[in-house]
Amino acid sequence: MLAYALTIFTGAFLLFQVQPLIGKYILPWFGGGPGVWTTCLLFFQVLLLGGYAYAHLISRYVKPRWQAVVHLFLLVAALALLPITPNDALKPTGDGNPTWEILWLLAASLGLPYLVLSSTGPLMQQWFSRTNPGVSPYRLYALSNVGSLLALVSYPFFFESHLTRQAQAGLWSWGLVVFVIGCGYCALKLWRATPADSHEPGRAELLLRPDIGAVRQHRPTTGSVRFMAGEQVSKEQVAPDGHPVAVPSAEAGEIPLATHPSEIEAPPPTRLQMLLWLLLATTNKLCLDVAVIPFLWVLPLALYLLSFILCFDNPRWYSRFFFTFALIAALGGLGWALYEGSDASIRRQVAIYCGGLFVCCMACHGELYRIRPDPRQLTAFYLMIAAGGALGGLFVAVIAPAIFLDYYELHVGLFGCGLLFTTVLARDRDPRHERLWRWLACLLPFVLFGGLDWYLVRLSGHYSAIPKGYFLGLRIAMWLMLVLVVASWVWRKPFGNRHVGRFLVSVWLSLGVVALGIALWMQAAKSDHDSVYRSRNFYGLLTVLEYRQDEPEGHHFLLKHGRITHGIQFVDPTQAQWPTTYYGQKSGVGLAMRALPEGAKRIGLVGLGTGTMAAYGHAGDYVRFYEINPAVKRLATSRFTYLTNCASKVDVVLGDARLSMERESPQGFDLLALDAFSSDAIPVHLLTKEAFDIYERHLKPGGIIAVHISNHFLDLEPVVLNLARHFNYQVANISYDENDDEWWEYSCTWILLTHNKDILNSQSIREATSAVSTNSVKIPLWTDDFASLFQILK
Repeated sequence: MLAYALTIFTGAFLLFQVQPLIGKYILPWFGGGPGVWTTCLLFFQVLLLGGYAYAHLISRYVKPRWQAVVHLFLLVAALALLPITPNDALKPTGDGNPTWEILWLLAASLGLPYLVLSSTGPLMQQWFSRTNPGVSPYRLYALSNVGSLLALVSYPFFFESHLTRQAQAGLWSWGLVVFVIGCGYCALKLWRATPADSHEPGRAELLLRPDIGAVRQHRPTTGSVRFMAGEQVSKEQVAPDGHPVAVPSAEAGEIPLATHPSEIEAPPPTRLQMLLWLLLATTNKLCLDVAVIPFLWVLPLALYLLSFILCFDNPRWYSRFFFTFALIAALGGLGWALYEGSDASIRRQVAIYCGGLFVCCMACHGELYRIRPDPRQLTAFYLMIAAGGALGGLFVAVIAPAIFLDYYELHVGLFGCGLLFTTVLARDRDPRHERLWRWLACLLPFVLFGGLDWYLVRLSGHYSAIPKGYFLGLRIAMWLMLVLVVASWVWRKPFGNRHVGRFLVSVWLSLGVVALGIALWMQAAKSDHDSVYRSRNFYGLLTVLEYRQDEPEGHHFLLKHGRITHGIQFVDPTQAQWPTTYYGQKSGVGLAMRALPEGAKRIGLVGLGTGTMAAYGHAGDYVRFYEINPAVKRLATSRFTYLTNCASKVDVVLGDARLSMERESPQGFDLLALDAFSSDAIPVHLLTKEAFDIYERHLKPGGIIAVHISNHFLDLEPVVLNLARHFNYQVANISYDENDDEWWEYSCTWILLTHNKDILNSQSIREATSAVSTNSVKIPLWTDDFASLFQILK
């Protein structure tokens, strides 16, 4: 068993280690937003489905010895395709669909190695069942998830923080070589253990312990076992997969073995589909408001794998009684977090979303383990799991952005999780669970009533326009439900004592699911009454809001990406010329513009927003914006007027700024401002040594690079100071604090970098400059090969 265990563990480790590794290569090419990682997950899940389908088909239709030959051939072909680092020729040009470009790039760089690794778990377990009949392979599945979990957790804490990308890719390649050797040894064991003309597994040897009076004999996996009069057989034995099953105890006669595998109903894929929707939607929600860094997408994936490990290791880890109430609490907490939105702290959001995800995964995986099939069907079982993941990934990465104007896939996942859990419990007719049903039937009404009553009180505060009597009526209705449960227990005899508990549990959970659906629908339907436009695409959610319509001097429009403001503009023609938000006259970039020498200026800006920087353009100037999101350009030219009213020449270049600059001739910028946001975080690839080499090429001698480092979650100052030290820049750190009189100018921090001392010695900049941090030596210089956002989390 050791050889199979080590091979499965190594394959799972490599499978999940390569995901963040390949992500570090391609995230910079597509702007570094959360949509990039969501699309990567789609690719990984589709390839996982392909690997599981290959394992299922080859184990079902190909003789064991030929299975070994075919699989070893594919493994050698995967080795021939090393290394897995993407070719620079696959970099996007900026005019294609990023989703399909990412999928093609991943397929060309990683397709066959990932496909072969994906098949390892189910195929090796199938081989193990053939060479070790009567021994359960399901604990090997738990072991494979341990390997996956270790890979995910170790990446941000060790591999990313201590090794370059090239070193990581090299280690991964050597790991694949070790894995192929392990597979070769397992294939040799399969070859020796299987006759040349064998297709089906050999007979299982059933071993019943002598100390409980059973006999040892060779039997097929169906039929019965004869035992002698006076011998007692344990009630938890005789399962062909090695797990306990209930059998009647008697003095003499026969006890039936497990049902033939063909008679076992396959697990419904819809449960897994909904579960993966929940997983991806939770990841999307976490990454929406925080930079795309391994720690924050590793965390939900790690919790998902941990639930798999616990549930498939031992049934004792999952208690249906406990997790019924835990699931109710988790769904209620996630609903509350959706209502609170950005009003809740990021720590609280991470705790609630990840805690809720873990409980939902435990509930679904625990029920999934209860309906696991015979080991002879395990490849089909895993195939259904992979199919659910692929469908969920397709929904989140492709379908949801096309049909939703907000991140509603989380709502779909939460409602589906509650509905499917209720359905599974309602279909369970095992008489041994009668006591469980009675306890749940007694306690559930009080739990649901308390939760719904608290929820309605919260809703009444959110929806002030709805009459209070509406919520009061709902609360009275819940009191009536409590009366109903008492009455149902009084007249329980017509239902039959055996099923009344299960029936009542199904009723209460169904009512809870209906209440959850209503609450989620109300939250989804709730939109800010000031919103005048919404759009969603691969790069995120954009919202235009209108404020102070009744105030001629305060009437303005505001653009948001997610929950981060990307610019405002007044409606009044005079005020519409004012630079606002992070670009005010007293901001770092505003002071830099005033400090530039007189004459025509060339200004570059990474990140368009509303086009506010165009307010500084005068006749004879040139302003060039770099913007990756075409929807932002569309809004900047249709809903806002900074670009159209600018007296200077303005160009907007679509595509990743760095890739665009790589292809351009030198632009000779007097000022280059970096303000490219992905939910309030500058993408990593814009702050590396190689990126600044490109900026230097486009900058005039003595020009200024202005970096906007305002960020709620990341301390970017030491990163920029390291770059300044490497390129011998003079530095000015300028922070501005907003005030009530000029509320349209936001608090912000800019760092100005230049070789021109005279600019930084100007009076306005000198007076606004604050001391810089001295801890930059603790952060290594960022390069394309090494950059770790985990090290600068606040």
